[in-house]
Parts: sequence; structure tokens; C-alpha cells
Amino acid sequence: MKFSLFLLTAWTALAVGASAAVRIDEKLLGEKLGGWTKRGAKAAEYPLSGASYRTYKPEVTPTPEGGIFISLRIDHVRGWLSSDDHAILEITVNASGVIVSAKSNIAIQGRSIASDVIRGGTGAGQKLTGVDHAVQIGTDLVADLSEKMLREKIVEAGRVSFPAVLRHNYNLLFQAIRYEPDPKAETVEGEPVVQKPEPPPSTNANPSPSKLEIKPYDQPQVDLPVQKAE
Repeated sequence: MKFSLFLLTAWTALAVGASAAVRIDEKLLGEKLGGWTKRGAKAAEYPLSGASYRTYKPEVTPTPEGGIFISLRIDHVRGWLSSDDHAILEITVNASGVIVSAKSNIAIQGRSIASDVIRGGTGAGQKLTGVDHAVQIGTDLVADLSEKMLREKIVEAGRVSFPAVLRHNYNLLFQAIRYEPDPKAETVEGEPVVQKPEPPPSTNANPSPSKLEIKPYDQPQVDLPVQKAE
């Protein structure tokens, strides 16, 4: 029991310390969306493609790998006499600040349209940078959602544009990711690195020269002073 509690405590400390290096610049995201001025300063509203949308402040939690998981709610604002449509955009960022996966779910008139988990797979021998990988994930996410909405025969303007609105928010989230490594958070197998203390300095700055002791075999001890260098 004690060992399990120790492992849990060590894992929690490691995850929190590591996730501190990756965060979302919530202020910048709000400015890009027009400001957190709606729903008690918790949401931003903006026009896009001839319709109105509302984005709420992101929910961010640390992952066991040291990254962060972001959940973003987006509403299609349809007016007083119509119920709004809703969408959830989920993004996972690794400990280096790179987006590794994304997923979305759109709810329209009681119907739910969910994308696959997009991980941005690459071809054999192909290497992508963090930016290229994020661009590919965003592109594949919109394509997957658009295809599934087409199957549902959704034609209303504001609803058809929902995948593009998700991509808009995805791009702004990417710009708001901040990676700030903390050199003080270095760990080895979940335990903090302990610096070895340096030996204390000598209290005798100018020690006097000692005598050289010569002890010949079977002869009495003779003490000779050490000659000082000229």
C-alpha cells in the first residue's frame, strides 16, 4: 500500500512538473477570437462565413507523458428561436509542444458526427517538422468531418461551415501553444537530481611548512627542516 502511494505521488509530481513546460496562452487565443467578453468573460463570439459562432475558454489538463490535453467547446449561434449547434475540439500536445493528435464531435439537431482520431501518419521515410505535422492533422481532421457531414446531407450554411470553423480554432490554438522548458525540473527516473555538496574550504589559508621526518633503519629519528625556495 505504501509503495503504491509512493508511485502515485512520484507520478503526480513528475506529470505536474513536466506539464508546466507546455501551456496555452489563453490571453492571445482570446484576442484572436475577438476577446473573452461573452458568458461572464468565459467565451468569445465572432462572425465567420456568414454565420455567428461562440468559442469558450479551453479546458487544459496534464497528460502522463508530460504534455497537455486541450478541450475546446464551439457553438454555432443560430438565433433566438432556434437551438444552437455544438462542437467539441480535442487536441493532444506532447511534452515538446508538438500536436500529436486531434479529434472533434459535432452535435446538430440531436445527431452526432464524430471524426476519427487524427494522428497525422506519414509515409515511409518521410519526416515532418512540428509545424508540418500540425498542418497535416488539421487538414485531415477537416476532410474527415466534411465527408461525414456530406453523408448526413447537411446543407444549411452555418452548419456546412462548421468543419472550417473548427479548423479556424485549431489554427489559433496552435499559435497559442507555448513551450517553456524548466531547467530546475530535471529528474532521473521520477526523482529529483540531487547536487553533491562541495567540500568546505580550508580554514587555514597559509599553513606553515611542516618538517620532513627521516627514519633510517635501526637509527634514531632525525628531524630536518624543509628548505624554503629562493
